[in-house]
Amino acid sequence: MSWVQISFTLAPEKAAIAEQLLDAFGAASITFTDAADQPIFEPDLNTTPLWQQSRCTGLFDSEQDIAEIVAQCQQILQLPANALSVEPLEDRDWERAWLDDFKPMLFGEQLCICPTAFEPVSGKLNIMLDPGLAFGTGTHPTTRLCLEWLDQHAAAVKDQTILDFGCGSGILAIAAGLLGAEHLDAVDIDPQAVTATDTNAERNGVQEKVASYLPKPFSNSHGQQQYDIVLANILANPLIELAPNLIAHLKPAGHLVLSGILAEQADSVLAAYRDSIDFQPIAEHNGWVCLHGQRRG
Repeated sequence: MSWVQISFTLAPEKAAIAEQLLDAFGAASITFTDAADQPIFEPDLNTTPLWQQSRCTGLFDSEQDIAEIVAQCQQILQLPANALSVEPLEDRDWERAWLDDFKPMLFGEQLCICPTAFEPVSGKLNIMLDPGLAFGTGTHPTTRLCLEWLDQHAAAVKDQTILDFGCGSGILAIAAGLLGAEHLDAVDIDPQAVTATDTNAERNGVQEKVASYLPKPFSNSHGQQQYDIVLANILANPLIELAPNLIAHLKPAGHLVLSGILAEQADSVLAAYRDSIDFQPIAEHNGWVCLHGQRRG
């Protein structure tokens, strides 16, 4: 089978119409990408904003009436004739192409993220994990920093209770479970993340240790719970807003690990926690930082 990509740039207010239109024509996939180098590092909670200039791409079977799809997009979306590009795309072994980009990765001395298509790496603690709908495969600097912290503090993790706030794929909770943590509660605002965490925990044999929640059920059942370690790999603004809550969940002398923070945002996050937390030197990787400290008292 061969494919055709139809792409065009549009303003965000037309994105929903464009998505509905391409879907109605039977697009195999629809993607939106940044068309003007305008990164969105930190959207508001519960929002999925688009860029001011977004590139919309629909993927179609080449046997479809591509000319008609292009004509309808031009008419309904009011696009000039030269605004759309049509590009043939040869079929590939997509699974092999994905494997070429995602191979086992080592973090510190022990932890290894291993795609399920590969054999586990001998002598390492392998987290068997494939890219999915939830954030967290180890490729982003913030996840790397947190995994390296867990690896470096394996003795502090063993037999401890841990809260993973903003769990994504569950990668940090699973890593801590493999390192010997006693129990892990994983929380995320995205239902897909909760599902992914459950699935990945079972795949890695730590499902008896890991419990995953959406925020409201977690608050209802664990509102007063305190943990030996609190991990939060989200973004700077939510970390600042959540500071009282995350501190309240941390036992005296417990470890707090915060990431998802750009280097220039570190001071603002530190200021939100400094009255209660004694921080260690900042760890940085590719412009992102991880903050680690212990609660006083």
